[in-house]
Amino acid sequence: MQVKKKVVYNSLFLLIVFLLTIYGVFHGQDLNQMFEAIKNVNMIWLLRGVFLVLFFIWGESIIIWYMMRSFGIKLKKRICFLFSSVGFFFSCITPSATGGQPMQIYYMKKEKIPIPFATVILMIITITYKLVLVIIGLGIPLFARGFMHQYLNSILPVFYLGLALNVFCVSFMTLLVFHPVLAEKIILKSMDLLEKLHIIKHKESRTDKFKTSMQVYRETAAYLKKHKIVIFNVIIITFIQRLALFAATYTVYKAFGLSGTGIWDIIFLQAVISVSVDMLPLPGGMGISESLFLKIFSPVFHAVTLPAMVISRGLGYYSQLLISAFFTMAAQIYYTLKGER
Repeated sequence: MQVKKKVVYNSLFLLIVFLLTIYGVFHGQDLNQMFEAIKNVNMIWLLRGVFLVLFFIWGESIIIWYMMRSFGIKLKKRICFLFSSVGFFFSCITPSATGGQPMQIYYMKKEKIPIPFATVILMIITITYKLVLVIIGLGIPLFARGFMHQYLNSILPVFYLGLALNVFCVSFMTLLVFHPVLAEKIILKSMDLLEKLHIIKHKESRTDKFKTSMQVYRETAAYLKKHKIVIFNVIIITFIQRLALFAATYTVYKAFGLSGTGIWDIIFLQAVISVSVDMLPLPGGMGISESLFLKIFSPVFHAVTLPAMVISRGLGYYSQLLISAFFTMAAQIYYTLKGER
């Protein structure tokens, strides 16, 4: 019942943000001209974009399957694909993608996977996922300053903020994993300070939950030290997975029959949007992502930037939401029928 209430609440929140985004983006625009442009796109290229989104979801399922095997847990790849779909669906509809992993653990329990194993695997996926964004984000100002000046001048403050938040997140998680004792002391002292300042109330249950969660980080550290090759391979798979999703925007570019901008420029522009919005407390960075797209892709799509944004977001976020929603329903039906046997 609690899970159902959370889904309803998050769905309503998603709908409100979506409607506000629609109003903000399309208010005052010539919608007839936009729809006319969309009608003339090459559907073959868009189907390739949908395939890339499916590949993105499938990529995480391969990581889950691969890491489960390193724990000695043998699962069918299609079951891991259901776990991946559940994660993406609930990440899409919750602020800062907070709902994905708890729901993945919920469904993994149905396969009798120990919660500590599931938590460690999903923790590593989170770290590598954000690490890839940090590497790309740091690589752009270090090695592609011409690219920055050509495309990013108007959004540099947002990009640097998103990059800083991702660097902080990865650094903090790394500290938790590799220096859990130090991290525990820092966080407990911070909690004491917040309680003394009456910013938060004193709760023993909060401290107990925190100490329990710290055990997960210790187990993650032990896993990382023991399975370095596995982690390296996961990072490589994550890179390929992320680049596939970013490349979906290139299929939109080709669908409009455009040329002159290389695939890597488009991939890295889309990566800039992901780096900028990944840590923001909005489902899929909704609202901010659209605004950033219109600004930085204008020199690429020119007169069709608005319809290109609609299709690109449709591929990169809304098709991901619909595909993962379909397989999340499949997962629910599968485990309901399995429980009745």
